[in-house]
Amino acid sequence: MATTTVPEVTKTEVKKAPITLTPNAIGKVKEIMGQQNPVPAGLRIGVVGGGCSGFSYSMQFENGAGMMDKTFDMDGLKVYVDATSVMYLNGCIVDYVETLEGAGFKFENPNVKSTCGCGSSFSV
Repeated sequence: MATTTVPEVTKTEVKKAPITLTPNAIGKVKEIMGQQNPVPAGLRIGVVGGGCSGFSYSMQFENGAGMMDKTFDMDGLKVYVDATSVMYLNGCIVDYVETLEGAGFKFENPNVKSTCGCGSSFSV
């Protein structure tokens, strides 16, 4: 008599993004992406070495995920984060702000211990 086993079906765990983009930021990224030719597949956000304090943020358009990337869907926008950057960006909120001084993406990162005077780099 043969016995067969049926594999258990488990729910696929939804990956919680380490980083949050506000609706303003998502809207602005989608707007800029729509002006590109060809239109990129998504946005890469990362942390790179350099700057006065040791690290700085990186944002660029990508045509696909790399081998070590985590991919997150944020309101229809694909966001790619490399495995190393995930730990530095955990809990980070990215907003797009427009003020009298200018407009741009603003990172609020709870992991940052200090920033440089120009505000473009940080240390953890």
